[in-house]
Amino acid sequence: MPAMKFRNSAIVILAAVALLVCPNQAFAGYGHGGSTNSDPNTNTSGNSDGKGDISATAGVVYDLSKNGSGASTGAVTPTSTWTPPACYYAPKYSPDALEAYLTPIWAADSTGYEWDATQRDRYVNGKPYTDFNKDKAGKGYWWDSYVTPGREGDPGALDCTKPIFWVDTGDKPPADIPQAVTPEILSQLAYNQIRVPGTKVTLAPADKTKVNLPTWAWLDAAEFKPVSVTASVPALGISATTTATPHSLKIDPGTSDAVTYPASGVCEFRNGSIGEAYAKGKAGETPPCGVKYLRSSGTGSYPLKATITWNISWKGTGATGGPLDDGTFGATQDVIVQEIQSVNR
Repeated sequence: MPAMKFRNSAIVILAAVALLVCPNQAFAGYGHGGSTNSDPNTNTSGNSDGKGDISATAGVVYDLSKNGSGASTGAVTPTSTWTPPACYYAPKYSPDALEAYLTPIWAADSTGYEWDATQRDRYVNGKPYTDFNKDKAGKGYWWDSYVTPGREGDPGALDCTKPIFWVDTGDKPPADIPQAVTPEILSQLAYNQIRVPGTKVTLAPADKTKVNLPTWAWLDAAEFKPVSVTASVPALGISATTTATPHSLKIDPGTSDAVTYPASGVCEFRNGSIGEAYAKGKAGETPPCGVKYLRSSGTGSYPLKATITWNISWKGTGATGGPLDDGTFGATQDVIVQEIQSVNR
């Protein structure tokens, strides 16, 4: 997903923005679910008016103020095959808003008489809902599907096919809808929004190193600190904060003709930093984190890859929480290795 410009404010990502601002426009889904989210950079706010009319914060709101920022940030990759949900269900409509959304679709007669009649029976004629549940305005919400930002082309985005359904305030959504938003699902959606700093390591020697010369490697401790994203559903009063904490750095020298320090190539996060900055007088010491190249890179360079592993956990409404899959983020940088020149006299 393209890099975002993060702001120190809540970033709202939801389809309800378009649906509630322009309720007379027909969108994909037509009451079946499958609606997509709006531009993830949309910045909006709002609340229920007390009568059941949901404003733009009907869906999930993301607070990115404590997330990583800058041009080199990126999303972490789970260390297992687990991925956040590609779609989920959350409040989207008040009774009036659902009527404003569906009525023009039925009037256009673009979906066929039989389908329209079935929909009218479901939402108007008491099979099972009557008159869009207007008698329950302010006492609950119509829920519909959302697609997780960045997952629009994922096959899993098509898994949320339940028709729009009603949930009374304070009630749990139907048990047969596992993607219905909960603090745990919010934590997973927040995981999807985590951005961490780039992983270019500082090396000493900096520009070029020599064969058989230990090269020190470390990361700027000021940049590598915990980051977090909070996802919430204001209409439900639930939230979850997902936090990523740097754990270790793995160095891949880019060639088998090299030795890493430590031998595993994994440098642990200690005393607030990864690795140790080189200082004058340490030339004869073994770096706690680094690499020694055994062969020249010739006229080219070696692609050293540095990958950070982040421990990820969450805390949510109702004293919920726990660990999530670790995530990794890495980058490569070119390292020129030269032979040590000797002079024969």
